[in-house]
Amino acid sequence: MPRPTFVTIDLAALTENARLIRSLAGSSQVMAAVKANAYGHGMTLCAKTLEPMVDAFAVAFCEEATQLRVAGIRKPILILEGPFDLQDMIEIANLDCWPVVHSVEQITLLETAISQRKCEPTQIIWLKVDTGMHRLGISPEEVSSATDKLQQLGITDIRLLSHLAHAEAPDASLTQRQLQRWTIAADNFGGQVSLKNSAGLITIADTPRQLQNAEWIRPGYMLYGGAIDARYIESSTNNDRVTHIDTHAVMELCSRIMAIRTISEGETVGYGGRWTATRSSRIATIPVGYGDGYPRTAENGTPVIIEGVRCPLVGRVSMDMITVDVTACTQATIGSPVQLWGPQLSVDEIARHANTIGYELLTRLSERVPRVVRPITTP
Repeated sequence: MPRPTFVTIDLAALTENARLIRSLAGSSQVMAAVKANAYGHGMTLCAKTLEPMVDAFAVAFCEEATQLRVAGIRKPILILEGPFDLQDMIEIANLDCWPVVHSVEQITLLETAISQRKCEPTQIIWLKVDTGMHRLGISPEEVSSATDKLQQLGITDIRLLSHLAHAEAPDASLTQRQLQRWTIAADNFGGQVSLKNSAGLITIADTPRQLQNAEWIRPGYMLYGGAIDARYIESSTNNDRVTHIDTHAVMELCSRIMAIRTISEGETVGYGGRWTATRSSRIATIPVGYGDGYPRTAENGTPVIIEGVRCPLVGRVSMDMITVDVTACTQATIGSPVQLWGPQLSVDEIARHANTIGYELLTRLSERVPRVVRPITTP
């Protein structure tokens, strides 16, 4: 019998999330972020499922785009980091993808590729502006000169994008500064634009560009059922915006109990004896650990669902196993089903107990955890 730890990917949940996002997007076009293996869910699987429902895809770098093209994805693909060198620029053109240009050096790569007749100057270019994230992008004041340079190279379709550093908090000073800088860059820009990620779709008010069908949204985490932090959204003074949406968890991390033992009051559990029993306790061992991607930093009390009951993690997470107090779950026995995160237990809740974010947990799952795809069924 194989180890009973596995991941289920629910394609029906993915499509429901996409439909919800499409309804929230209004007249905006939707660019689905499938980078980092679709946030750990399987890039080609998710892209093929989403392709009829979205207008384009976004990946981080060229190799991810290649994987999608080889898999038969024909929708436009935006490459967020743009080209790293001349060969990368040429390959992006050969793949018929949309490159992001975020620096003078990348514009020079494009100029070299065109002058050497390695790519045609007719492709769409997205120009990234740094509005305050301070990772990549030109300044808002440089947009005009960069656009002029691209037009001199024969680029006729130039588009503008930026990225919000704290979109969950629309009233925060950082978000307000970014929106002000974005206005400077975008107001006099004639092409299509993209600013809103998953959180921005919920928290940032509609723009004239959206109403003109010139805006693209870039949902990622939301597509896979990740929650936007409601603590920030509900505190916003922008009361005409949605403060809560219900998405469906696409990934479920599951296992089964492999052993149960009873320990006496005062006994400890796990490496370093981090947890001490305050009463006679039933301890279940579950075959999942940090070697699978379950967070080693998960604290005592992190919830685990066993037989539908929330039970607390006790003791330090091991490479291959965790231990859970099932004293209150009298029906728990060897072989009982376990949910580590999924529809009944949000990955975001587990992340908070591990002092991280759900994005990290989803994307760092080990390849040794088997994937099971739950297909879309027709009634």
